[in-house]
Amino acid sequence: MQWTDAIDEHVRALTPVTTDMALLRRLYSLLDLTSLNDNDTENTIATLCSKAQSSLGHVAGVCVHSAFLPMVAANFAESPIKSVTVVNFPDGEGSLESVIAEISQCLQAGAEEIDVVFPYRRYLAGEQQYAHQFVNVCKSACGEDVKLKVILETGALIDSAIIADASYAAFAAGADFVKTSTGKIAEGATLASAAAMLLVIKHTEPQIKHRLGFKAAGGIRTIQQAAQFVELADRIMGGNWVTP
Repeated sequence: MQWTDAIDEHVRALTPVTTDMALLRRLYSLLDLTSLNDNDTENTIATLCSKAQSSLGHVAGVCVHSAFLPMVAANFAESPIKSVTVVNFPDGEGSLESVIAEISQCLQAGAEEIDVVFPYRRYLAGEQQYAHQFVNVCKSACGEDVKLKVILETGALIDSAIIADASYAAFAAGADFVKTSTGKIAEGATLASAAAMLLVIKHTEPQIKHRLGFKAAGGIRTIQQAAQFVELADRIMGGNWVTP
């Protein structure tokens, strides 16, 4: 009950955020500008890339299917914008061997960050040891220089305690970030699921002794929504924690 109360308290304390240029620049700098549609083409990805730099500055990364990684990597080779892709996406049901092969191919294609879907169905079925091994081997495949973001699919995990346990399991196995959602099921990121994940980070960072990250994804479509997630992270982690 205390865990739920802490989440509710942080979410209830959020207030509408005033939109100004400083907020817009901050939100823009934190974006993983993303297109993961089945009908993506080189033209749609070129249009996406054109939005990655503007009068607001530049986004943190551009996230695309692996087929478009070479194009994105070449486009941003001389910039701080990261080339990001997804693996084991979107169902999280690939074999460990196939996922490792997929990661290897993505690294060769220029990926600087890998967003891997957690085997959440197997985790929910009680296979926690497999889930730990899965994340651990994926991080080993990425190496130290490439960030591994583990997509928990919180809309399928549903319960805050399960989301928190899965977040801790991912970090204990070597994840650099936890990410809410694929955006491919009905429920994406919620403030409650974000609060659970951030509270785990707050308590886990001192134990692991290096920076851990959080990525909200799925269903965030307005400036006000995005601002609420950033305000939540500021409340839980402190005002200097949120960075690209």
